[in-house]
Amino acid sequence: MLIFICLIAIIFSLAFFQKVKYSKLRASLTKTPGVSSLPAHYSYCFVLWSIITLCMVMIISGGGLFGASLSVVLVASLLLVTNQLFHKGFNSKKHIEGFGVGVLSLTAGIGILITVVITASIMFEALRFFKYVNVFDFLFGLSWNPQVAITKDQEIGESAFGVVPVFLGTILIMLIAMLVAVPTGIMGAIYLCLYAKRKTRDYLKPIIEILAGVPTVVYGYFAVITIAPFFKSVFASLGIDLASESALSAGFVMGVMIIPFVLSLTDDALNAVPQDLKDGALAMGSTKSEMIKKVVLPSATPSIVGAVILAVSRAIGETMIVVMAAGLVANLTFNPLDAVTTATAQIVTLLTGDTEFDSPKTLAAFALALTLFIFTFLFNIIALMVIKKYKKKYS
Repeated sequence: MLIFICLIAIIFSLAFFQKVKYSKLRASLTKTPGVSSLPAHYSYCFVLWSIITLCMVMIISGGGLFGASLSVVLVASLLLVTNQLFHKGFNSKKHIEGFGVGVLSLTAGIGILITVVITASIMFEALRFFKYVNVFDFLFGLSWNPQVAITKDQEIGESAFGVVPVFLGTILIMLIAMLVAVPTGIMGAIYLCLYAKRKTRDYLKPIIEILAGVPTVVYGYFAVITIAPFFKSVFASLGIDLASESALSAGFVMGVMIIPFVLSLTDDALNAVPQDLKDGALAMGSTKSEMIKKVVLPSATPSIVGAVILAVSRAIGETMIVVMAAGLVANLTFNPLDAVTTATAQIVTLLTGDTEFDSPKTLAAFALALTLFIFTFLFNIIALMVIKKYKKKYS
């Protein structure tokens, strides 16, 4: 490693002196059309080729003095080549730009490749699960009970893999969280952006955004220790029975957790609306509230919808709050006062313990993951269509 660092330092030193030399030489060749790039571009080319060559040689040779010696020889050769290219008018600027575009394309391709690999991995395991359980029974079954161990020599028995109760619980908790987070976040952003004094905004926004950094397990304890008993006592005073673990408690706390995401992104969207539009609406006689309703919010709607999409994705993917506050029982209910479970909570449950990885019980986690992936994918497509519609309308 020390040899590698020393060689890198030598390369950059040579590049610096090379740039100085090219700058002086180019000053005397200002009327010569052969030099097409700046001296720095030739130095960048030298550094780029030298580092790539150095890494390849050190990897192939295994490092050591032999690799270092060979690298020195090759770097010296590259120095001579760069000098020749400078005098021949090689377009090093275009070469460096092309390399930069290639690196950016590679990074974009890596993100796409990772998505494809993840999808393929989940799909492969899910297809193994559907060899044991019928797809129709999985998607439309009304009972979820994968607790009985299953092997190739056993019947399904008492186990049931109907996913409807699981996704009912997922949608229920997500809706409760959105009912808490979206109105609170948007109205809070409107106040901070358009009504609050500068000093008040500078104090309030960082305090609210602190919530985004709180670990989800802390929210889970908050739901179990504070919110669930509070809701239980309130509903008991009204003569309504509330389960100790309920969708209402989990959804409410999850909504509190998501408020900073909605508020911060909505605030940025409202601030991005041109001040000329706001001033023009006020100049036409609109009140401040009318200006907000008819100018600011419609203009910021695409970004606000994007914030809601992120919030929904965060709610769907949350696990710890659900496990601690909503329970793990897959009840076929849409009653927020009952205990429910979600897809992510069941995935965690199925993939923990001593169950064999190739058993249908464990493979059910991948089937849940694939279904959840398709659900969120379709939701995002619909949301993007809405964003596109509003962008055309208010752009």
